[in-house]
Amino acid sequence: MVSQQVAGADKDEADLRRADSLAREIFSDVANKWAFLIIEALGERTLRFTELRRAVEGVSHKMLTQNLRMLERNGLVERCAHPTVPPRVDYTLTEPGRALRGTVDAMCDWTHRYLGAIEHARLRFDG
Repeated sequence: MVSQQVAGADKDEADLRRADSLAREIFSDVANKWAFLIIEALGERTLRFTELRRAVEGVSHKMLTQNLRMLERNGLVERCAHPTVPPRVDYTLTEPGRALRGTVDAMCDWTHRYLGAIEHARLRFDG
């Protein structure tokens, strides 16, 4: 009985370590400006690649492609390719992506709320 409890505790510990490692990996992937802006731009809608590129000001074709693939790999964005000529590809947030959008929105709200204080601190620091 005691050995089963120890084995269960070891399994729980391993599961926690695995979850922490995965969380760090995902955070590392999505904690970049392009991923945040893509998530924000998609919001509750579906956009084609070109629409998304226009919505995310300054993103290159390559960076948009890389970030969309990363978001799709992590299950945050769904890619739907339509068999048309020319090909049409749509992107939309998945349920986990929409949940993450709440966090992205909160960070954007935080930025707007403290923009003046941040700018003031940077001016002081930069001299």
